[in-house]
Amino acid sequence: MDALLTKTKEKTVLAEKENITGSEALLKCLVAENVKTIFGYPGGAIMPVYDALYGYADQLTHILVRHEQGAIHAAQGFARVSGKPGVVFATSGPGATNLVTGLADALIDSTPLVCITGQVFAHLLGTDAFQEIDVINTTIPVTKWNVQVTEAKDIAGAVAKAFHIATTGRPGPVLIDITKNAQNELFEFAEYKKCESIRTYKPKPQLQISEVEAAAALIHQAKKPYILAGQGILLSGASKELMAFSEKTGIPVASTLLGLGAFPTNHPNYVGYLGMHGNYGPNVNTNQCDVLIAIGMRFDDRVTGNVSKYAKQAKVIHIEIDKAEINKIIKADVAVHADAREALGSLINLVQPNSHSEWMESFRVLNREEHEKVVHHEFNSTGEIKMAEVINHLSNQTNGEAIMVTDVGQHQMIASRYYQFKNPRTNVTSGGAGTMGFALPAAMGAKLAIPEQQVVAVIGDGGYQMTVQELGTIMQYKIPVKILVLNNNFLGMVRQWQQLFHGKRYSFTEMVNPNFVKLAEAYSIPARKVEKREDLQAALNEMLAAKTPYFLEVVVGKEDNVFPMVPAGAGVADVLLEAPTNK
Repeated sequence: MDALLTKTKEKTVLAEKENITGSEALLKCLVAENVKTIFGYPGGAIMPVYDALYGYADQLTHILVRHEQGAIHAAQGFARVSGKPGVVFATSGPGATNLVTGLADALIDSTPLVCITGQVFAHLLGTDAFQEIDVINTTIPVTKWNVQVTEAKDIAGAVAKAFHIATTGRPGPVLIDITKNAQNELFEFAEYKKCESIRTYKPKPQLQISEVEAAAALIHQAKKPYILAGQGILLSGASKELMAFSEKTGIPVASTLLGLGAFPTNHPNYVGYLGMHGNYGPNVNTNQCDVLIAIGMRFDDRVTGNVSKYAKQAKVIHIEIDKAEINKIIKADVAVHADAREALGSLINLVQPNSHSEWMESFRVLNREEHEKVVHHEFNSTGEIKMAEVINHLSNQTNGEAIMVTDVGQHQMIASRYYQFKNPRTNVTSGGAGTMGFALPAAMGAKLAIPEQQVVAVIGDGGYQMTVQELGTIMQYKIPVKILVLNNNFLGMVRQWQQLFHGKRYSFTEMVNPNFVKLAEAYSIPARKVEKREDLQAALNEMLAAKTPYFLEVVVGKEDNVFPMVPAGAGVADVLLEAPTNK
């Protein structure tokens, strides 16, 4: 009787399973992971997945991009504003290798992605078959984890593991390469189980109270404490904790490039933006503080300048979830290896209420000097339109609440300096990799993730043309993203360095551009060009009011430069407010 009951139970379990292809199993797994949007481009080696996708239109929205690089940057934009992993489909060979730039960008900027690539039949691996590339070894350096699946039965486990790794600890991109036979195979598919843990992978360190107590002790002794807020604040959802910590202690807060939005720019304790083209006060006072509290940032060279001249006088507290970043560049006197939100939550309870009014005033004095020598001229210029005044108008007209997606170059630094970010996850840019061509597709992804939010892509004329084909995606799906191109007919950042440090030898940086307005109109996107200052504000209003996609080109000064500037090899305190006179 017991044996019969066991058999009956077994039959019941088996009856709940279904014989489906590996491709359909993949889609069921994605639905179970609450994926709604996929960015991709079909091809021969992933065709079975696309065939199965045909029947999932009511559960999965697929966005057909115009290039695989557009797919992965769109997925990055989606992930950065939503906090959810972006999902990408691509075929084998060039389809997969076209993802490499985006994978590298996502890895260094801690963006969670799950990329699915098709691969040739398993029996053809290693034979140099048509469109066969060793995707696993190609992408090892640019992924947090990758795996090749050659049997259908292994797809669900790989997907579960991929989502867990991509989204936990320090987020990052993962890649699953699935052979065509695995996509076609029929197998018995039961319930999908999400991955909750992996024995050899411990993404979230246990907060050590002794480390937090040591940090609090340093803070109590400090006369000039200083917080550097990085993207880790945003990734851990610690913006409220950061504000509470700063308000209780009276400690000034400066932001890294990717940390912009983690702390409101209109808060009285906010002192500015760090780095090579950051604000004067935050850079200079890095070498004046006595306790430097770095939270969720990795001491990138664009923040530190010459490391041998960086904050030598200060005790350093480094709060960081990725142990590999601790003591890698700047030695920490107190290292708190923990999630930023957990660490700050604990630290708030240990620190005493305080204020540092004189120290805070020193930032204001330095920033007034910057305003007099730089900002005043940017906002009160005659002649050619300045990039800064465009961004200032945009910031005012959106109240600092739009999602700003920037490309790479002078416009990126200007936007970071002059857009007044009020809210978390509203600054989307390519930080560590500095990928030109990032902004247009990333803005598409951001808008699809949060359609009710105003999304503005601010791009230079150089970077715009690297992924301009994604206007076709915008047209096809009627994505109402706003595109603002600041056109100086130069590769502006390179030209600035050529002007200042290479005797104005403008070697292959001047650009002859197409008619951008006609190009946008060819994709059925309303477009306008502004060359006169008196037309600027009305044009921005028209762009922002549009219910459709909109393209606005603003012609700006050809030889405008971005200051302040920390020259190569200089320390952060050697930041320049104007061009050196001997060049």
